[in-house]
Amino acid sequence: MKVVSTDLAIKARGLSKNFGNLAAVSNLDLEVPRAMIYGFLGPNGSGKSTTIRMLCGLLTPTSGSAIVLDTQVPGDTEALKPRIGYMTQKFSLYGDLTCIENLRFIADIYSYPRERKAARINELIHKYDLSAQVHQFTRTLSGGEKQRLALACAVLHEPELLFLDEPTSAVDPKSRRDFWASLFELVEMGTTILVSTHYMDEAVRCHRLAILDQGTKVADGAPAELQASTGMTIIEVQADNPARAQALIKRLPDVASVTQLGLKLRVLIPDTTREPLSHVTRALSEHDIQADAKEVPASLEDVFVAVTQKKRAPENPE
Repeated sequence: MKVVSTDLAIKARGLSKNFGNLAAVSNLDLEVPRAMIYGFLGPNGSGKSTTIRMLCGLLTPTSGSAIVLDTQVPGDTEALKPRIGYMTQKFSLYGDLTCIENLRFIADIYSYPRERKAARINELIHKYDLSAQVHQFTRTLSGGEKQRLALACAVLHEPELLFLDEPTSAVDPKSRRDFWASLFELVEMGTTILVSTHYMDEAVRCHRLAILDQGTKVADGAPAELQASTGMTIIEVQADNPARAQALIKRLPDVASVTQLGLKLRVLIPDTTREPLSHVTRALSEHDIQADAKEVPASLEDVFVAVTQKKRAPENPE
């Protein structure tokens, strides 16, 4: 069923999916503007893959619905499939076919015009640096090479919307960086990308971001907006004995989280706490722990810790 076109590639309302007694996704509202990278950040089991599969039309929601590229989901998903690309978390191309054979096969699956197929495949081989591997069986490719081939296959039919499910989980840092450069090139050409990840350094690259935890969306916005609105004061502590300092800070009232990063501690204290920096430095001094402490801006990891702790905190009794 078609609807009036909007500037949103995806609009979901109350999207939920249960597997027996397990609520994999709960009452998800989502708005993804066109021509941007929208990220799903969350740990394994947070509902990222399940949401993507529902939006692709591969899973039927238990309740709720979505409009994806002006098409109702669930609904006429067969009409939607030629307009989207999907790169799964696990490499899913044929290992006993060469790179070019996989690309030709995908072109035939999508009924890519025969007169343009060879030129399009040649374009992708060069664009994604696969010239040396073109006749190599895909089972023998490195992680980065498999990733580039999978992306080439996902975009071969020039989809308007691209779903990427943790696409860099098995590649080295350089391959990850090059992969993200390719994503921004696609966005420049008008493609909308929804990418799931559990890497903080990738999430911060997204134009907008939803944080999922245990099937529920706990935050949504541009990374900078989320970092500016954690509701927490972030204190960085550098101590001569970080383990002792961490043990002490954990026992302080109002401390939401304390994590060691190298020789430094990162402490989250709710904004409702009066003079949070003094709260920490005074306690350290009283226990003769030599330390330097200062307030610092929130990172995306701080945001994730803050919003997931708020979700799990028990309600105050009446």
